Order: sequence, then C-alpha cells, then structure tokens
Amino acid sequence: MGKAARQTGRLVKCGSYRAFVPDPLPPEIDWTPSLLRSLSDADRLIGQLAGEGRSLPNPHLLIRPFVRREAVLSSRIEGTQATLGELLAAEAGATVDRSPDDLREVANYVVALEHGIKRLAKLPLSLRLVKELHAKLMKGVRGEAATPGAFRRSQNWIGPAGCALANATYIPPSPDHLMDCLGTWEQFLHDQSLPPLIHAGMVHYQFEAIHPFLDGNGRVGRLLITLFLVERNILPTPLLYLSAFFEATRPEYYDRLNAVRTDAAWEQWIGYFLNGVARISEDALSRASRINGLLAQWRQAVAGAASRTPAQVVDLLAANPFWTTGKVAERLGVAFTTAQRAIDKLVELEVLSPTSEAKRDRVFCARAILGVLEEPAHLQPHDG
Repeated sequence: MGKAARQTGRLVKCGSYRAFVPDPLPPEIDWTPSLLRSLSDADRLIGQLAGEGRSLPNPHLLIRPFVRREAVLSSRIEGTQATLGELLAAEAGATVDRSPDDLREVANYVVALEHGIKRLAKLPLSLRLVKELHAKLMKGVRGEAATPGAFRRSQNWIGPAGCALANATYIPPSPDHLMDCLGTWEQFLHDQSLPPLIHAGMVHYQFEAIHPFLDGNGRVGRLLITLFLVERNILPTPLLYLSAFFEATRPEYYDRLNAVRTDAAWEQWIGYFLNGVARISEDALSRASRINGLLAQWRQAVAGAASRTPAQVVDLLAANPFWTTGKVAERLGVAFTTAQRAIDKLVELEVLSPTSEAKRDRVFCARAILGVLEEPAHLQPHDG
C-alpha cells in the first residue's frame, strides 16, 4: 500500500498474511465547500423527516412496514432474495413460495432492529448491545454456526465467493488486535465533537473495517446507523434506512468503503454517505406522505358506514397491507362475520383485493400501499 493508506491504518503481519488494523477515529477531514453543502442538505432533509415523524397520526403503525422494507433491502445486499410483499404476506398468514431460510433471515433483521430500539431506553449503543443485535440476527439461520452474539476468535476475510485467505481482497484485524480496535470504536461511539451525520458515517465505515463477527457484519453495521440516529435524537422514530441507498448503489458503496482504507478517501465516503441520508430522507417523506394520503382517502370513503369496523380495518393497513378476516377479527376483537363485512366493504371500494382464488383463509391486500412500499428508491434530488 502507498503512503495515503497508512493514514487510515496499518498492515500487521500475521504468519503468512497481513491484516489491516484501522487507526482510531476520528481522522482529519478536509472540510471542502462541497462537503459542507452535502452536510447542510442532509441535515435539512433529515430534519424535515423528523418533523414529519413527530406529526404523523400513526407513526407506530407506519414504522412497521418501513422496518420490514429495511430488513428486506439490507438482507438483499447479502444475497437473500425475499421480497417485501412476501415478508408482509407471510406475516399475515399467506402461503409464500419462498425459501423459509430467506424469510427467517429477513424476519430476524426485524427482530434485531426492534430489539435495539427497545434496548436504547436502558442501554446506550455499545459493544454489549452490538452483541445482542448479532445474537438476534443470526438465531436459527444459515450463519448460526458463526457464533451468534460473540466476537470472532479466528481470522475472517472478504473476497469472491469461495476464495481462500491467500487471495482475499481484504483481511480485517486479527483476533489479537480485534478487542483493541473494538474498544477504541466504542469510545468513539460516545464522542460528541462531530456533527452527528458525519459521526454516523465514520462509525459505519470503521465497524465494517473491523468486521468483528464471522458473519452478519454488513447487516449489523447497517442496523447501527438507524439506532445511532434514534439514540442521538436526530429522528424521533426509526423512519430512515440507508440500506435502500446502499442496495441501489451497491458497487459504489463497496468502492467508497474500500477507498477509505486504500486511499484515505474520507471526504468521498462522507459525501456519498450524506447524499444517501439526503436522498433517502426525501424518499421516506414521499412514501409516508402518499401512504397517509391513501389512508385518509379511504377513511373518508367509509366515514358514513353504519359500523366503525371498516375504518378500523383501514387503520390496520398502515401496519401491513395484507390481512385475513380471522386476523382482523382477532386484532379488533370483533366477530368473524363483522370483520368479513368490513373487508367486503373495502373490496367493494377497491381498497382491498384478494390475493388468490382460495375460499378458505383468503388473504386480502391493499395493493396501492404495497405499491408505494415496493417501488425502487428515488435517488435524484427533489425539485422545489
């Protein structure tokens, strides 16, 4: 490696190979006008998203599909193929033609993120919480042999599928250096000297450079971004998920991370990260606004109904666009026939439609909401 590479870490000889040990954070940053503009743009847009999150009539409901969208996209980066529609349909009780392993991996991501949000009330972001997240993420899935909830005690590496240590493209710190690296990373987690979005970008890079687990490092690292923003009160609720941006720009994501290590390209990585925050904030604002617009329109359409149940079913659609009559009856505490009449009314209004021709345990879907949730991320700046 050249001179620039030594500014972000050092290569340490470990027997037949050399492992990269990153320098402690923070690095020196060249605060160019472009970088400052990117920070201002990201701060402004995530501030708008935070304001929207505080004013939503049902943030706790709307967050649920956003969390699941993040789980699908973060898992997709690692090769899992389950779609958001499949995950939501499976949760509603539908039979889904998808590998149970894929669905379980995505579901575990949801469990880990929800666990992290809940734990932040009592426990700060820390190595302890990181291990808890990993244990939830890896429980009962293909990577379970990779010691869930435990930092690695053997060398890992990154490279093409099936490659050996000898031809790896990146070798993170050896077990002998791992805990020292994690200790300084944890100290930096609690640093207050940098703008929070800059801090979040550095925390993510360094976690991926340390690669402390045998498997699941990418997903845990992306979970930490959302948890960091909530812990720092940048967002009141977990509405921003950068996996959509990373997944849509995957080659650049890896190139930017690698260039920090090889060329000390901190400004380029941070600029990319801030652009992701800005674009995904806009994207989330648009989705939340359109979903709430649909819900308001449907509430108005059933406002004159003799029963309150159709309006209550509309509210449920914010949490999941897929429902069965039995689950609606159970959730609302109403008779099955009452739930069926409400669903029939919403089918008549073309709010819901059945997902199959089955007569028993039929699953109904609000396809307009699913369409908003499943559309690709919008990564161009919004005009106006």
